[in-house]
Amino acid sequence: MCKDTNFFRNRDFFCIILSFLTFIPIFLCIFALVKIEEAIQRFADHITVERRLAPGTVKYYLGGVEDFSQFLAVQKVTDLDQVEPRHVREWQMELVGSGHKPGTVTKLLTALRVWFRYLRREKYLDRDIMARITPPKGEKHLPVFFRQQEAEHIYDDIYPDTFDGQRDRLVLRMLYETGMRRSELATLPVANIDTSGLSIKVHGKRDKERIIPIENELAHNISNYLALRNQVIAEQREQVPGYEEPCTLLVSSNGKAVNDAKIYRIVEHYMAILSNAERTSPHIFRHSFATHMLDEGANIDAIKDLLGHSSLDSTEIYTHVTRQHLKESYKHAHPRALKT
Repeated sequence: MCKDTNFFRNRDFFCIILSFLTFIPIFLCIFALVKIEEAIQRFADHITVERRLAPGTVKYYLGGVEDFSQFLAVQKVTDLDQVEPRHVREWQMELVGSGHKPGTVTKLLTALRVWFRYLRREKYLDRDIMARITPPKGEKHLPVFFRQQEAEHIYDDIYPDTFDGQRDRLVLRMLYETGMRRSELATLPVANIDTSGLSIKVHGKRDKERIIPIENELAHNISNYLALRNQVIAEQREQVPGYEEPCTLLVSSNGKAVNDAKIYRIVEHYMAILSNAERTSPHIFRHSFATHMLDEGANIDAIKDLLGHSSLDSTEIYTHVTRQHLKESYKHAHPRALKT
């Protein structure tokens, strides 16, 4: 009897040990202290490798998170389990106090919200730190855009009679007639352009693909540029040992790919001459594309698809621009408005 009892007792003890060993990895995962630096690195890998976000989005997310981590370091907070909502509020107050605009603070808080959401999903955090954090209220600014008369000047004969001059002309036309983002144009492969089918395949944010139609004149302009591009590539192959042709549409006279910073400088150079807009940038062409399409009666859903917006909310801002434009036109042109 005693022998049987000892057997069962030993077996129960053995089962308890096994159960405990089974849950050790779970306990370790829950109670492990994850350093903030390590959490940021994992987040960086997640948004660049797994989600493959656009470089600009990655820079904006990591910039906000790293700024917050520097604030935490001053507070002697190094582990995730030490982070509290009050730290976010204090950081927000510090940003406002140092002169950051409400829109900038909101963007930084958005970056933080995305980071904490990732940490909760990966079980590095067990609470929503951003649950009661509200962004500052600020004045909403409508997008700046080029007037149609200003945009039409990009078709004037203002470009140098050089390869780079013809490329610059194509850059402005592509931005205005397709509404592409600067990064999308910089990385656009030649293979994605169908001049005979009058369409361009664009890979946008999160590698989302969309097709943008083009008109005959732009297709003809692209074909002429490609002929010049082929000459540049052929010269580089002869002159530069080991030269490799970029797959992207836009190249410089030295045969190297044009990056998005160069596209910005091209737009800034020409539109400073052609436009009276308070700002000049490639993204203003995107705003102009959408605004002018709406002015001419285009369907907002179609504009959403052409811009590659994931939500109609992002596109509806242009309806406000169009309404404001109409009000200004009425104020400056209607006889009764002029009397008030």
